[in-house]
Amino acid sequence: MKKILFLIVILLFGKFAFAFHLKGGWIQYEYIKTDTVKKTTTYKITVRQYLSCSSTGSQIDADVFLGIFDGASNAFIQKLTIPLSSTDRPSITTFDPCISPKPTPGTVCYRIDNYVAVVEFPFNDAGYILAVQRCCRIGGIINLVNSDNLGVTYYNKIPGKIFGTNYAINSSPVFQQKDTVIVCHNTPFTFDFSATDADGDSLAYVFCDGLHGGNSGGSGARPDPPANPPYQTVTYAPGFGGTVPMGLAVGIGPKSGLINGTAPNTTGEYVVAVCALEYRNGVLIGSTKKEIHINVANCELSAAALLPSYVTCDGFKLTFKNESTATNITSYKWDFGVPNITTDTSSLPTPTWDYAPDTGVYKLKLIVASQGCTDSATSIVKIFPGFTANFSSTGFCYQNAFNFFNNTFSKYGFVDSVHWNFGETSLSNDTSTQKNPIYKYLTPGDRTVMFYAHSSKGCEDTISKVITVLDKPSIILPFKDTLICSIDTLQLLSSSNGSTYSWSPNSFILNANTPNPLVFPKDTTLYILTVTDKGCINRDTIKVNVLDFINVDAGPNANICLTDGYKMKTISYALGYKWTPALTLDDPTKKYPIATPTSSSTKYYVTANLGKCQDRDSVTLFTFPYPIAKASADTSICFGQSVQIFGIDTADIFHWSPGNTLSDSTTLNPSATPNITTKYILTAQYLSGCLKPVSDTVEVGVVQPFTVFAGRDTSVVFGQPLQLLGLVDVASDKKFTWTSTPLTAIQYLNNINTQTPIATFPASVDSVVLRVRAYTKEDCFATDDIKVKIFKTSPDIFVPDAFTPNGDGKNDIVKPIPVGVTQLDYFNVYNRWGQILFTTAEIGKGWDGKVNGVFQNSGTYIYTVQGVDYLGKVITKKGTVVLIR
Repeated sequence: MKKILFLIVILLFGKFAFAFHLKGGWIQYEYIKTDTVKKTTTYKITVRQYLSCSSTGSQIDADVFLGIFDGASNAFIQKLTIPLSSTDRPSITTFDPCISPKPTPGTVCYRIDNYVAVVEFPFNDAGYILAVQRCCRIGGIINLVNSDNLGVTYYNKIPGKIFGTNYAINSSPVFQQKDTVIVCHNTPFTFDFSATDADGDSLAYVFCDGLHGGNSGGSGARPDPPANPPYQTVTYAPGFGGTVPMGLAVGIGPKSGLINGTAPNTTGEYVVAVCALEYRNGVLIGSTKKEIHINVANCELSAAALLPSYVTCDGFKLTFKNESTATNITSYKWDFGVPNITTDTSSLPTPTWDYAPDTGVYKLKLIVASQGCTDSATSIVKIFPGFTANFSSTGFCYQNAFNFFNNTFSKYGFVDSVHWNFGETSLSNDTSTQKNPIYKYLTPGDRTVMFYAHSSKGCEDTISKVITVLDKPSIILPFKDTLICSIDTLQLLSSSNGSTYSWSPNSFILNANTPNPLVFPKDTTLYILTVTDKGCINRDTIKVNVLDFINVDAGPNANICLTDGYKMKTISYALGYKWTPALTLDDPTKKYPIATPTSSSTKYYVTANLGKCQDRDSVTLFTFPYPIAKASADTSICFGQSVQIFGIDTADIFHWSPGNTLSDSTTLNPSATPNITTKYILTAQYLSGCLKPVSDTVEVGVVQPFTVFAGRDTSVVFGQPLQLLGLVDVASDKKFTWTSTPLTAIQYLNNINTQTPIATFPASVDSVVLRVRAYTKEDCFATDDIKVKIFKTSPDIFVPDAFTPNGDGKNDIVKPIPVGVTQLDYFNVYNRWGQILFTTAEIGKGWDGKVNGVFQNSGTYIYTVQGVDYLGKVITKKGTVVLIR
């Protein structure tokens, strides 16, 4: 029992040695150099793995396995083992005096293990994906479903070429190491999750999904190598998600990276993943993801909290409140900052003050007290009513300039700053701080333009308007390239949503300023259509090819098979065609009609027109009948047999295929000896006239050989019913017939034409051989025999009194011989001390004189045996057997 308990302790220690200690991490890469000769780029890779600060022993990895994958196909390329380089231990030791109760110093902390390597990558237009996987996260994470045995994947991508531009010379954003934070439940908070970029790229921040990776099963805790992307998202608890990791009341500033809002009411640790999106010249080139845990504690913040400033630009009254949600505040003292009076105070939690009639800037102060903790906050109040943001714009078409104008009204002060967002949702550089900017849209469509204005008095306002960016006028031409005869006039056709039209060149043309002018050029001319609408311009062209005359060649005469269609091989630049006779043509007005002549020869005429120019030619088609090939009906044979197949033909030549199992593939009536079901194809062909071959098929089915098993030889007592069973090795609808030797014994079977007859033999029969034959519907068959010995005794179990296990194949085992017994309960062999040496309940199995592979000495051994006869009677016997060496 001590050994078992010790093993359990080891197993439990082995499990918890690696489980439930991870708290996030991220991967950073830093560009080092490019070698154009070797065609490689070198980066410094840093993997930061966040652990519970109490992690010890095997929970601390001496190295990590970095997987490198192709950025387009996700295919595995290489695995690197990176050793531990350094460790950081950030921790909070002091807390705001107004937090109650205060956490124990050192409980809010991380162990951050850093793994650093310099890696040389071959040039790759698709870039590279970097990934490390590890298990397991700490247990009991609030915003996840069952965080036990849940791994984590750290992930980043080195860019390659994007839209034809190479972005491989790049360093990923670096997150600030401000990872330790304590947040009181149901309390406003702000947490800096921002990053810096060495290349000066623009960064945008979004919440993103945490990723699963690894499991607690042995080597699965550290996948080697990591699995190929894409990676599995962790399962969030109801009310949470990758984009709302702490609920709907907490968000992230897309430009600042500041996480702010009101903390959830449930205390504990929350997984928070943030992706820093990296833009260069408006192109998204990368996304660096970092995961950490934010601890929501069971505390309250008794503090005064105000907004940075309060501004009213449309009145004089303002209502204030303490922005802290602490519930243990006992008193409030407000001073609204009006100079030269002392009555501008209040002790209400949410007071309102009217600053009328004066405008200006005031200093607001709040003092709160709670259980001996006093805190204060100040802010600026700006009273400048009469400020309304507004703008207008001019412009219509994409790729043309849109002019935007600031029309903001400001009664006090002046507009000192503005910010425009021109509504390109896929870009981050569609902004401006100019008062009257110019912007070009690259595609048509509606845009929602956001305009923000700020005054020198601190007033601010935002307005949005939808503007429509028009496409260039559409031009639809029914043709772009055409032919005319030099003596003809042609109308050019177009449709458009434009307002004005202009065709050029302005020669040999009528109505050049309409959509559908008439042209009569004498030489090939390219006509250009220009359409305008509200300053938007579009152009397209029509090429008019001019010929002085037209020729037509109907093609060469041809031989075809009767009933076949023949596609004419007309050669001409004409635009109109008329064929005769039309009866056997699919369309007599097509350039390449399909003819199906019914007589032995037919002459077809074609007249070709290009306007007023015309030409005529003819072609004759000669028809010949198809040959006849007819094969005999399908048939079947047994494996190893042959069958003659027959054919009829009217052709010059014929042959059968495949020919390897035919007696002669060049005779009409060969003998076939296939081993498997085979389709034989008879192909006939004329050597002149209709040259197309004709085929017909006969299938010779081959019944594969099979076996039937009548059963193992057996013995019964007279009068005992014996159930026979003819087993075949393949399922089918076979027929069965039983015979016997001697022939007279067949009378003791209840049905000789069934698969499962019952035999009952009298005492007058000593032994009999029964033979079963199984037939297929094709009369293919298989046979097997069973020998039955009939005892004249009652049902019994016989055991030999000696055996010689010397390996000569004779009398090497001792086994019970049940007669009339249908069930063997046991056969046991004991030594003289009563120790059991062998036991079985299987009929036909016995003892070979060994115990655990060791030969036993010669001597006398005791056996007991018990079985049940076919009438249900229990037979028990005991005796001795002598082992002779």
